[in-house]
Amino acid sequence: MAVMELKDVRYSYDGKRNVLKKVDVEFEEGKIYAVVGPSGCGKTTLLSLLGGLDFPIEGQILYNGKKLTYDALAEHRREHIAFVFQNFNLIDYLTPRENVLLTSKLPPLPVLERVGLTGEECTRSVKKLSGGQQQRVAIARALASDARVILADEPTGSLDEETAGEITSVLKECAHKMNKCVVVVTHSGDLAKQADVVLRLKKGEIIKE
Repeated sequence: MAVMELKDVRYSYDGKRNVLKKVDVEFEEGKIYAVVGPSGCGKTTLLSLLGGLDFPIEGQILYNGKKLTYDALAEHRREHIAFVFQNFNLIDYLTPRENVLLTSKLPPLPVLERVGLTGEECTRSVKKLSGGQQQRVAIARALASDARVILADEPTGSLDEETAGEITSVLKECAHKMNKCVVVVTHSGDLAKQADVVLRLKKGEIIKE
């Protein structure tokens, strides 16, 4: 059964032009999904709806088969969703260890080491880490939560090719080895090629590739 599902979802910012129209799509655990398409086609909007940051004008969003209501969005974000942003959204005066502790009571070092950080790097201020290292901290923070769904918005967009490849491998491990549902908005063809499912947004509609 799908962990998340959109049924006949329509979304508009101004009530006139549909950013998304009649979108039907399912997301399963253990898979990584790449959402692709031109700028302004609604990729980030789709991620916002899945993450409970916004609510559709029409249609239903389901988590574990249960319809999400507007009043339950905050709980959905807190209990079910972990976000990974392109700009990392870390507290830069804290260490990686301290950033992970903000979202989880689990020991932070094992999960930080799992995404490729050394013990020494975990004790530095985040602002002293490279972009690739900071993105690893952001992913570790998502992994340390109990969330079954990880939503990543352009997680490799600001990284060099080698580091982007390493981050893609970590995201694939989140899905395939940790059984998370990973949904990635990306312009990267390399990342999309490694996804289990590619969803292309075009004129407000989803085309499954």
